[in-house]
Amino acid sequence: MTGHLSHHYQMDLDKKMIFNIDKWYTREKRLEQLEKHVSVTRTAKFGFTAYAESDKHHRVNRHFDTIATRYDLMNTILSGGIHYAWKRRAVETLMIKPEQKILDVCGGTGDIACLSAVRTGEKGMSVVYDINRKMIEQGKRKSIKGVRFVQGDAESISFPDEAFDAVSIGFGIRNVTHLETGFREIFRVLKKGGTLCCLEFSKPDNILFRYLYDFYSFRIMPLIGGLITGSKEAYTAFPESIRAFPLPGELRLILKDIGFKDIRIKKLTNGIAVIHSARK
Repeated sequence: MTGHLSHHYQMDLDKKMIFNIDKWYTREKRLEQLEKHVSVTRTAKFGFTAYAESDKHHRVNRHFDTIATRYDLMNTILSGGIHYAWKRRAVETLMIKPEQKILDVCGGTGDIACLSAVRTGEKGMSVVYDINRKMIEQGKRKSIKGVRFVQGDAESISFPDEAFDAVSIGFGIRNVTHLETGFREIFRVLKKGGTLCCLEFSKPDNILFRYLYDFYSFRIMPLIGGLITGSKEAYTAFPESIRAFPLPGELRLILKDIGFKDIRIKKLTNGIAVIHSARK
């Protein structure tokens, strides 16, 4: 009898483990990702795990060291290839003209910078700016015409004031320890009237779709990540970081406080991805 009850208890526990996938942070918890909380507590989260403020930078770097060689492949597999369409839509909002100078912060292997380079032409400039050397090396192997790679920290961009006509940041700002500092640096290097596009993951609008997305994120994604990259942990932290990130309306207020104008929000694929566009 005891064994029978134990079996049923285990089945109930398994069901809870399977269906307990609503991990979206409340507004109060999301705001803990902002500088005020980070500075007071001296901690910063990567995924749901809190690290010392000074250590998040190193933790994120190790994360990308682990997955760099399979990064592009994983993006295509996990999104079914739709990430390319999201990136094209994001670059369109920059309204790039020939001969302009474009910066892609946290640009990784250069997908967005490549799309920008097509629009700037040979006399323009498209720069990938990323802190991780292995990601940059992967990007260079792609031999993307017209794209330059620079290694550096998004919180201290190594370019002068008003150096660029447009700046993009795709799926990277949530990995920055001091989010507002990252946006302030983007604002600084933008020319007056220059455009920003921030492409980031977010919370789907439809409840049923959100449930399926959550199940996929926490039950399927880590398994695929483990098989292909050898790091199940990396693809557990990835969906966690999305659930902890400010929602579009909250991010709009951050951009407004920094000084950006004409802020627009465009949701893609039921809100899985969101383009935040603005002007200096």
